[in-house]
Amino acid sequence: MASVEAAIPSLRFQQRHSYFRRPTAARLPFCRRSGLVVRSQQQVESKAFTDEENALINALIGIQGRGRSVSSSQLKEVERAVQKLEDQKGVPDPTGSSLIEGRWQLMFTTRPATASPIQRTFVGVDSFTVFQEIYLRTDDPRVSNIVNFSDSVGELKVEAVASAKDGKRVLFQFDRAAFSLKFLPFKVPYPVPFRLLGDEAKGWLDTTYLSQSGNIRISRGNKGTTFVLQKETEQRQRLLLAISKGQQVREAIDQFVTVNQTTTKGEFELLEGEWLMIWSSQEVTESWIENASKGLMGKQIIKPDGQMKFLVDMLFGLRFSMTGKYVKSGSNTYDVVMDDAAIVAGPYGIPAEMETKYTLQLLYVDEKMRISRGYGGIVFVHIHVHS
Repeated sequence: MASVEAAIPSLRFQQRHSYFRRPTAARLPFCRRSGLVVRSQQQVESKAFTDEENALINALIGIQGRGRSVSSSQLKEVERAVQKLEDQKGVPDPTGSSLIEGRWQLMFTTRPATASPIQRTFVGVDSFTVFQEIYLRTDDPRVSNIVNFSDSVGELKVEAVASAKDGKRVLFQFDRAAFSLKFLPFKVPYPVPFRLLGDEAKGWLDTTYLSQSGNIRISRGNKGTTFVLQKETEQRQRLLLAISKGQQVREAIDQFVTVNQTTTKGEFELLEGEWLMIWSSQEVTESWIENASKGLMGKQIIKPDGQMKFLVDMLFGLRFSMTGKYVKSGSNTYDVVMDDAAIVAGPYGIPAEMETKYTLQLLYVDEKMRISRGYGGIVFVHIHVHS
């Protein structure tokens, strides 16, 4: 991505890890939709991406901060999917194709030590949305990078004069930037002396894969960074974006669950592994130990022998741990009893007398994401944590 690789002075914004923002709803109603609408949505999804593109999208699910928090196994999965698409070539001579033009949403980027301050400041914040606009077939060809802080606050747009060097490479030189803030009737210039930056304001961007549908693009920058961008997003991506921005989450979950309940055959299974809670339909209370015992914080570890554990990191290396058992009790439901709690410090633990019983209902499960209804009818969204 062009602007995030340029040497631009850093700005400080109050950053919120919005994966952990929780609205105040106590319970979510899930409405039904007509089969005709559901089928048409599924047809659009299936046509938007190839199997290889879906493999890349699947690899990106659960990675936070567009690559800011990525495990070694997640990174390897992404790299394999990227390489497979690059080997396919995609659209030949992408810079000469109209498909490259328009607004692209940044979904993932590698973050080398040479990343610019603007990349470190903005790109890893899930509550911000990052776009790249490419317009080469105009009298004033440009590449622009846009950080949208929120619909109510506004955005920062960093622009560069651009030209296609060949069928794959775009050359650029930054020349202007400004904030467009909703509460001001004018733009605020971004105080960057582009003319004084010289070669630091210049760079290039290679498009190594452009999908035939024009929905996915993979690019590599002059500082070695790899970018994955999309024009169209998949259902899970749209849901996770709604959670990260804290906007219309209930509606997004409602639509997602309804579509998948209609099209999914058979039953969901409670999959093993570590699952990080990223959203719940109930706010946390003042009692952190009560929140932890209800699964409103931290990780949920599912073991194959019917064992379940809640694990919450605390201050000074302390952890809250609560273990119990789950038993399948019906279609997509499990009875859960959590009754062995402790505050853990290394090999030592202080027991805590408490018990939590509830029925866990699976609303959606795949190897990357889980939506369920748990204690007190609270709806949870978890992502699978990879080591």
